[in-house]
Amino acid sequence: MLWLYVNLECHCEAKGRPACRQAGAIPLNQRDRHVAALLAMTQNMRIAFIGQKGIPAIYGGVERHVEELAAELVKQGHEVLAYARDWYAPKNLSEHRGVKIIFTPTVHTKHLDAVVHTFTSTLHAIFQKPDVIHYHGVGPSLLSWIPRLFAPKIKVIATFHCIDRYHQKWGWFARLSLALGERAACLFPHRTIAVSRSIQSYCWNEYKKEAIYNPNGVRPAEKTNATRLSEFELEPNKYILMVSRLVKHKGAHYLLSAWKNIRQQYPELFAGHKLAIVGGSAFTDDYVKELKNAASGDQSVIFTDWQHGEPLEQLYANAKLLVHPSENEGLPLTVLQAMAHGRPVLVSDIPEHQELISDGRFWFLNGSVSSLAERLVELFKNENWMKEAGEKNRRLAEKNFDWKTIAEKTAAVYAVEQEKVISLKFKKA
Repeated sequence: MLWLYVNLECHCEAKGRPACRQAGAIPLNQRDRHVAALLAMTQNMRIAFIGQKGIPAIYGGVERHVEELAAELVKQGHEVLAYARDWYAPKNLSEHRGVKIIFTPTVHTKHLDAVVHTFTSTLHAIFQKPDVIHYHGVGPSLLSWIPRLFAPKIKVIATFHCIDRYHQKWGWFARLSLALGERAACLFPHRTIAVSRSIQSYCWNEYKKEAIYNPNGVRPAEKTNATRLSEFELEPNKYILMVSRLVKHKGAHYLLSAWKNIRQQYPELFAGHKLAIVGGSAFTDDYVKELKNAASGDQSVIFTDWQHGEPLEQLYANAKLLVHPSENEGLPLTVLQAMAHGRPVLVSDIPEHQELISDGRFWFLNGSVSSLAERLVELFKNENWMKEAGEKNRRLAEKNFDWKTIAEKTAAVYAVEQEKVISLKFKKA
């Protein structure tokens, strides 16, 4: 049977209505066969990605998202330009995984970096005459009106990754700018993509924007060993892991406090285990200093700073448990990465986490040190729960968060907005 991938996402559920038949794949023999005559293969497109710090991703969920999505789009025959900042990506790098890397000027300060780089990247991209400019994040989307006004033939897409204005590191002016960025992300682009169901609903409830749900993805975890763990004084299955930028809303201070409490109250249960915090400052040096001062003299707490590549994969693969205590998220890639490695994951009970981890035994009350401590004790007393959850997580990651499928859906969004036709997919009934 021929299957036709035409309409990309039903928005009825976001509006409180039952899902309709328009979502997903529709059997071609149930539609007018003349539709097929109007379809031809999607032409290869030139796509510019703006908003990320750069690739390859050293840290940051948006950067990882862009790297994986861009690489998959290249595999599908498209040309992708990814704009980068010279303080983040290697300056001598012009291509990565088939993606062309372009550096434009910026001002490397907390408040000017993103907006200046987005502006210079947008101006440069317009003169490259891409088919699509794709903005990543609500901050960069604040400038998405520029190509709409000065390059109307270019189609503009925005991905809403997270409600950034809730982040505690921002002052009132930055929060106002990010709120305007949200509105811009839902107003100026031809289409808006949401990486989680909760953000999709938020776009509708706040701005009456029908965003397309297309989540973050994760690559299948490759087999790895534990040879690099000794660099961090860690042993396989003997540490709890947190991987994150060390900014306050990510909640590392909650985890650190809970860890100190449970080690004092249950020394035998947690004997021989450590807490590994992987990540570093993101214009938050004072907060990082607070964390390290709080852990001063505690040999069971390991700060590894930023890690990527094989060391990071080994840290994921050999952890007993990943904890993600964030107060606010989009759809966290660090959780997906741990899931792909078959690791159990304990998360704060925010909606975005619950989209990934459905077992309530692996939730704790957002912002509650006592709830987090109680859950850790309960899980360590029931290690079979963690083993079962790890296998379930692996299957879920493989089934629902494949980058190839996510890239195909993204390309289909581009194609529809380009008034190009979507290719036929052949599939047996």
